[in-house]
Amino acid sequence: MFSLQNKKAVITGGGSGIGRAIATLFAKQGAEVHIIDLRLESAQEAVEDIKKLGGNVFSHACNVANQKEVIATFEAIGNIHILINNAGIAHVGKVDTTPESDFDRVMEVNVKGVYNCLFAAIPQFRLSRGGVIINMASIAAWVGIPDRFAYSTAKGAVMAMTLSVAKDYIKENIRCNSISPARVHTPFVDGFISKNYAGKEAEMFEKLSQSQPIGRMGKPDEIAALALYLCSDEAGFITGSDYPIDGGFIKLNN
Repeated sequence: MFSLQNKKAVITGGGSGIGRAIATLFAKQGAEVHIIDLRLESAQEAVEDIKKLGGNVFSHACNVANQKEVIATFEAIGNIHILINNAGIAHVGKVDTTPESDFDRVMEVNVKGVYNCLFAAIPQFRLSRGGVIINMASIAAWVGIPDRFAYSTAKGAVMAMTLSVAKDYIKENIRCNSISPARVHTPFVDGFISKNYAGKEAEMFEKLSQSQPIGRMGKPDEIAALALYLCSDEAGFITGSDYPIDGGFIKLNN
């Protein structure tokens, strides 16, 4: 079950965190994996580690916010079967504390970046006569999270794009779903805490962990396992859905 043999997968932001976990698992399951990352160094580190495990994996430096770069990268990769839109950035701020420049930056990466990859991927899916798309949304698209105005706005757009794409391309054998994680423990989270809560790192880590009713943050491997199922043939009847993976955050945090 859950084999990805003879499948070609593109994973944006695959050099670290959730994207890297997905890339590693997909390669293990037999996919030819193409990691797209802003920094080639990060992507290449992931490639080297995955190759040591016997995976068939390649790296590509690309700014997902730049459509010309994205189209050129996807054309170089060729026909694909799976797209994981995982690349994204975070932001802290309410609407009146979010400068226009920060709002634009979040939209450029988290919304336009997803659009660019969808735009470039559809012709490649057609060459493969179908495929699967996973857009990485967030619980922030479901509930109000304090001081996350721009990020929540962007992830709400990602969820809406998922529904639109699922409906528009269902007759072309292209499935599209989204995953909405709660907080997941990645190097990004550690860096985010140290940058924004200097001197209170341990306290904030515990606070963020306990905000999930299950009492901890998620693990990248857990998100990767859900992505694997949704991209496998076993999930062939699933499209146009969002999957919270949140330790009970949405339903039990009342």
